[in-house]
Amino acid sequence: MACFLVPAAEAAVITVVTKIAEAKGVPSDGMVRKVKWLSNTLWGGSALLAFEHAWHGEIIPTFPFLTNAANAADRAEMFHEMATVGVTMALLITAVWGVSVAVTHQLEKKAKTAEGGSAK
Repeated sequence: MACFLVPAAEAAVITVVTKIAEAKGVPSDGMVRKVKWLSNTLWGGSALLAFEHAWHGEIIPTFPFLTNAANAADRAEMFHEMATVGVTMALLITAVWGVSVAVTHQLEKKAKTAEGGSAK
């Protein structure tokens, strides 16, 4: 139905925040690059899910664009799916990204120590 809108909304917010941080020249020690990983993952997953929903006829080229947005009973079901499935997907993607950033940080720290540099 519309579960892909939740990760897409998160991706949009993260993209805007990243662009603002880059414009202000925020020193991030590579963190802006890592946040872009999250943004790209969310955008890609949302696009793939939107394609899948379009393939199954749940997204249409005419208003209201989502087949379940046509009447109140279907909208309630759609919002419930967004609140459960969509939020769960967005949280899971963000958690996996967080683990990957933590692992990457540890590997970078280990590489700096092996080179004789100071680890933070």
